[in-house]
Amino acid sequence: MSLEELVENCKQGDRKAQEQLYREYSPTLFGTCLKYSRNKTEAEDNLHDSFMTIFDKIGQYTAKGSFEGWAKRITVNTVMQKYRKEEHLKLVTDNFEYEVEIEVDYDYADLGLETLLGYIQELPNKYRLTFNLYVLDGYSHAEIGSLLGTSPGTSKSNLARARLILREKIETKRNIAVIGLLLLILMESCL
Repeated sequence: MSLEELVENCKQGDRKAQEQLYREYSPTLFGTCLKYSRNKTEAEDNLHDSFMTIFDKIGQYTAKGSFEGWAKRITVNTVMQKYRKEEHLKLVTDNFEYEVEIEVDYDYADLGLETLLGYIQELPNKYRLTFNLYVLDGYSHAEIGSLLGTSPGTSKSNLARARLILREKIETKRNIAVIGLLLLILMESCL
């Protein structure tokens, strides 16, 4: 069945078509949810909520762009609405100076994707969401402010803070690895 037929059948409420659409797009949308969630369980909940919204709004899809892009936008908006309701996203009061550019070494190949994703997921919501929207998905600070119900300045501040926290975590991990290597060398030299 073509995508057009699948979408049309979903618009008619066909459960089999909805199941097929879910099977086809859930891996991609789960990846999107995982970026914005604190853990896998939360990402699964966000995926479920996103598909509920997709099936509810599928009548609005006009096939003028890619279905995947439309579904991703629905997913991001669904997740952002959930987090916007959380109290700690309302206002940043840490007075972090966002104009100061923080240099981040993006040579993360030696850390591993799971480690990096873990670090990102450990960020406080306001920082994690801003970092992912800006760095991974290319949203502007104005768009992020609109999605999160904050100002563009707050988005810039949150991004700078997220980068600083990530840099500190990465440097700590690298320092621990160097210390471990030195201890291993010392132990071997004592034998």
